[in-house]
Amino acid sequence: MNEAENRNDTETVNEIARVRGEIVNEIGKVIVGQEKVVDLLLISLMSAGHSLFVGVPGLAKTLLVSTLSDVLSLKFNRVQFTPDLMPSDITGSEILERDQLSDKRFFRFIHGPIFCNILLADEINRASPKTQAALLQAMQEKRVTVGGETYPIASPFLVFATQNPIEQEGTYPLPEAELDRFMFQIDVTYPSYEEEIKIVQTTTGTYKPVLSKILDSNKILEYQELIHRVPVPDHVASYAVRVARATRPEDPNTPEAVRQGVSWGVGPRASQYLILGSKTRAVLDGRFTPSTEDVDAIAGPVLKHRIVLNFRAEAEGIKPEDIIREILDKVDPRAGARLGV
Repeated sequence: MNEAENRNDTETVNEIARVRGEIVNEIGKVIVGQEKVVDLLLISLMSAGHSLFVGVPGLAKTLLVSTLSDVLSLKFNRVQFTPDLMPSDITGSEILERDQLSDKRFFRFIHGPIFCNILLADEINRASPKTQAALLQAMQEKRVTVGGETYPIASPFLVFATQNPIEQEGTYPLPEAELDRFMFQIDVTYPSYEEEIKIVQTTTGTYKPVLSKILDSNKILEYQELIHRVPVPDHVASYAVRVARATRPEDPNTPEAVRQGVSWGVGPRASQYLILGSKTRAVLDGRFTPSTEDVDAIAGPVLKHRIVLNFRAEAEGIKPEDIIREILDKVDPRAGARLGV
């Protein structure tokens, strides 16, 4: 990379940090609090990674995603997942038509709601595994195959899904292959006392926020491409990989808590997301390279939905978050300054 390209990238990093502040301000007109959730949402957006939002009803998970789409000039679709939802309700389907002039019959593909920039899959675990599987190809390959024909989905393409952790009747667990497609599992928690007072005051009165458009699809793609060019120090890459490998019971450097409580650790996609998310977090903060602190900050959302606990851990009430904290305490960020160490 020459000097001019370096200078342009430096200017773009500064621009992204400024734009981040503008987006946060616009979202703040609608969403009270939830700063960490908003930060993870923006990291997911700029990383081109899908995210799963988990929280009890009424915490504005759906409102948050729809507000982000209002701030961005992107095509947004919302699908309410229900037990009777069919794959074609998401991907689209072929219909038989007749040409008025030639009287010939032909199939025409009707695009489903998945053909958008941001797809909100509301209460994703209410749909059957067959319907959930309809998302897998689109989330990984950004294309859909129907009737033997493959149709591309325009970039950027992101799936933001919501899930209620309390009500389990009439729901289907998300398969591990689908969970692994999500960059983050973002836990949405209750607001503080002061935040809840503000929520009540703003939502029960006449306040009508007016949101400004901040970014379009071309700018977002430009920012996503820049993040891939951000350099990563060897010790940060080594640390991210060692954290991911420490979740695997068979790894020789695994902490005892993992050997005792984990059936399956995370795969290489988690290592990739730890690095990609760390780079994005640094850029959104106006920094030009990530640190091990960035890895620590996103380790929980990246790893928690990928770790499969065994029966012993579940019986003792151990959670993936407990395992992740143990790993971060045991893995030395200063070790392994060179890749592969």
